Amino acid sequence: MGTMKRLTYLWALPALALLAGCAQQEESAEMVSAAAAVREIPMTTTSDEARAVFMQGQHALDMGRFQDANALFKQAAEKDPQFTYAYINVMNAASSADDFMSNLELAEANMAAASEGEQLLVKIARTTVDIDVAKQLELSRQLVEAYPASPRALLNLAGVQTGLDEIADARATMNRALELDPNFVPTQISLGFSYLFNEPKDFAVAERHMQRVVELEPEEANAQVNLGDVFRAMNMLEQARDSYARGAELDPSSDLALSKKGHADSFLGNYDEARTDFDQAVGAARDQLKAVWANFRAFVSAYEGNPEAAVSELAGVYASIEQMGIPEHQLNGAKIGNLSNQATIALHHGMLDAAAQAIEKRGMYVRAQAERVGDEDFTRAQEANIAIWEGRLAARKGDYETARTKAAEVATLVEVQTNPRRMEGYHALMGLTSLLQRNHQEAVEHYRQANKNNIYHKYHLALALEGAGNAEEAMSLFKEVAEFNFNSAAYACIRNDAIERAQSARV
Repeated sequence: MGTMKRLTYLWALPALALLAGCAQQEESAEMVSAAAAVREIPMTTTSDEARAVFMQGQHALDMGRFQDANALFKQAAEKDPQFTYAYINVMNAASSADDFMSNLELAEANMAAASEGEQLLVKIARTTVDIDVAKQLELSRQLVEAYPASPRALLNLAGVQTGLDEIADARATMNRALELDPNFVPTQISLGFSYLFNEPKDFAVAERHMQRVVELEPEEANAQVNLGDVFRAMNMLEQARDSYARGAELDPSSDLALSKKGHADSFLGNYDEARTDFDQAVGAARDQLKAVWANFRAFVSAYEGNPEAAVSELAGVYASIEQMGIPEHQLNGAKIGNLSNQATIALHHGMLDAAAQAIEKRGMYVRAQAERVGDEDFTRAQEANIAIWEGRLAARKGDYETARTKAAEVATLVEVQTNPRRMEGYHALMGLTSLLQRNHQEAVEHYRQANKNNIYHKYHLALALEGAGNAEEAMSLFKEVAEFNFNSAAYACIRNDAIERAQSARV
């Protein structure tokens, strides 16, 4: 998730860390030489009007209002077409792969006259396309060296460290940012989400940071939304629902607050209320988010114990996406997200024909997106992702030879990456294949090397541990899965079973 929790619209592109920044004046040669004294990464613009709009966008981005931020940064760029930082922040709030790439190209075209910090941010953005994590880390450290008094530079570095699963280092970096400015909201949010979603978790610490955000931004709906997320993690579902409701009261147009209330009602078993929440979220949403919240509405049927109805509703959403008024450049992302959800639920519940159709269509859209990006390393990463889905399908069909062949293909495709986590997808596919073959110890060994923060992997690790005779650790993981309370197609497949297993252990 990086240092800022966000709903990514890119689906296939790696999420950028929090790169946003601003300053009150233009860069100059004297300012560059005195960079260590500034608290913000300087921006370069000759337009006071563009700067003012940029600042509005910066606050929206800091608060997690990405659609608002995206529009405001584009307005800033219209007022100053050479405004490199505006293009950078459009990327940070990008609504599609095309949106990201077109603004990366604009940022690169204008970076020669930009500040040192802006130039570094553009180069960092390019590394996310090139899948060059080593270079990303190197450039992020350079940014901190250039602007050691900038909390944003530190948060950018922390985001990269989080992506590398260097959580202790990331939190140390965030705390350095907190020391520079304890009232800087993005740092409080970053630390809150770190302790909420990354191991080792500490929900009490997460709550402290999110409560501070509410104090600092009492009129922001998303401050209440973030606090509600902490309550969900603490299994305090009614309190979570109340926080989301307060967010919706602060901003009745907040589709995010309404959808989050839908999550809480789903987990509370208030299924009719959850559907109403999601219907309201769809009605309030703009662009691609209409499809996203409609997907979540479909998950309600899976929580009710009717995965067939969930897949059928998702198929209906897919069929209606082009009639939702979603901009052309966001359609691929909306379709990829929906098809991923269809495939996840269908695979888990043995609806293999439906899964195969969704995976085939999904691959077509992913390849189209990779073609737009036009980068060889990015394309290899997307082909690896497609092979993982194809391997999952083969494993669920009982074609374990093909599943293992697909896993080997994944390993070959990602071997050129510098990311030390590049083999996690391979291990997850091998873990699933081994588990379905009842090679439980082998499955355990693979799942321990997969993404440890992925709740679906954690559930399957618990199954493998149970099969290998390690009942105590398995039950501990089932309890953790049962109380995870964060919505996704995968979680809709496993929550009820995890709850039953965790409860049976107490009997």
